[in-house]
Amino acid sequence: MYYFCPDNCKKMDFPRDFTEHMRCRMDDYPLLEEALRREAPVSIRLNPAKTAQPLRHERVMWCSTGYYLPERQAFTFDPLFHAGVYYVQEAASMFLEQAVRQYVASPVVCLDLCAAPGGKSTHLLSLLPRRSLLVSNEVIRSRAIVLAENILKWGSPDVAVTNSDPAELGRLTHGFDVLVADLPCSGEGMFRKDPASRNAWSRANVALCAARQRRILCDVWPALKPGGICIYSTCTFNREENEENIRYLAEYLPAEAVPVNVEDGWRITCNADSRCPSYRFFPHRTKGEGFFLAVLRKPDGRCTPFSVRTGNRLPALRHTPGDEWLCEAGAYRFTTEAASVRAIPEIHAERLSSLTGHLRVVTAGVPVGEWKGKDFVPAPALALSAAFRYDAFPTVELAWKEAVRYLQKEALTLPPDTPKGYVTVTYRDMPLGFVKHIGHRANNLYPHEWRIRSRHLPEQPPTGVFQMVAQPHLA
Repeated sequence: MYYFCPDNCKKMDFPRDFTEHMRCRMDDYPLLEEALRREAPVSIRLNPAKTAQPLRHERVMWCSTGYYLPERQAFTFDPLFHAGVYYVQEAASMFLEQAVRQYVASPVVCLDLCAAPGGKSTHLLSLLPRRSLLVSNEVIRSRAIVLAENILKWGSPDVAVTNSDPAELGRLTHGFDVLVADLPCSGEGMFRKDPASRNAWSRANVALCAARQRRILCDVWPALKPGGICIYSTCTFNREENEENIRYLAEYLPAEAVPVNVEDGWRITCNADSRCPSYRFFPHRTKGEGFFLAVLRKPDGRCTPFSVRTGNRLPALRHTPGDEWLCEAGAYRFTTEAASVRAIPEIHAERLSSLTGHLRVVTAGVPVGEWKGKDFVPAPALALSAAFRYDAFPTVELAWKEAVRYLQKEALTLPPDTPKGYVTVTYRDMPLGFVKHIGHRANNLYPHEWRIRSRHLPEQPPTGVFQMVAQPHLA
């Protein structure tokens, strides 16, 4: 059943049916197999809302904020990673930028359908035109919680994280201008990183994945506006889940497959069929993992947006504690749920109000704070938001080891001249969160579920990304 590599190669086995199929399809398959036996490159993408400082590393050619690192870092112990200054993401999937730049020029409402853990959603938040709204959805609840954490750390207020089925989203008729569908697949492009995908692979599973992808996209298709675009992607090599699905969907939905501009030097494999333009990344041709992308456009026609459920409008608070903690507080509508207060960008308030009546919303806008008895406690995610006013609280800068201790939710001892009350702790001028200083000690307010669980602290801080100089939030 399995093919075993020779002694001079990294030991790795591939399903026999996979190797036979790929050998028949690709003249240079031996080069692909050789690439899959090498260590995968490491790449990150910077958050332009939190740093404008470029890195002294090789750039990802198709992504303006993407970089390759010379080696894998201990990202878990880099406070800048937890502060949302960068995201660790596979380089090929950053090609999303080219499709968005080419087809999205004005503010849109965008749905990222299968968004966890958040790579494409955080990228979209950096790419979409100002005043756009992103709905970042994940159907599996546990993965939606991880998605929400990564979104909150990225810091954009123009987003809602939802936990809904594609069929539920499909009932939001013509609710979205852009649909990003990075669909569950057989994962052939991730074989060298993910042994589980190799072990689970079979021709039957490929057929199952292809059918599931068609069903998901057909379920959600009514939610895309006429004239809107769908960016379809997978991390697999086979044609059933890629070109064949695009041809089927283009005919059945119907839709038009449209091209994306590509530079020759990127070495991306382009489908020469003008009826089905699509783009493939093979690890032996491009520096990254396996990836496929195509863009579908819904035909123009009459737009009939879904009806708003007026009974679910979010009530606005006239006066609320915490509004002084935000830049441009007047641009937000403050709402309350139980003891928690959050700030919703006013330009998105009506849209998000209507969504809450149809979808399970995990988080939206900016969490501001929570009442605990008579005390109004700032929300941990507030410190990480681009809406946070940097001088709203006293600030204490932490050294690397202290910052890691804070992220492990350990107790901290602050300088004796630190004022009592809520204090923002920072690392390299980047906010990490809050503590409550009560004099002889500081209560750590970092979320328990976000904490670093590992206690194996490296002797030295991560180097590859650590050299970066982050830009502080500006009031």
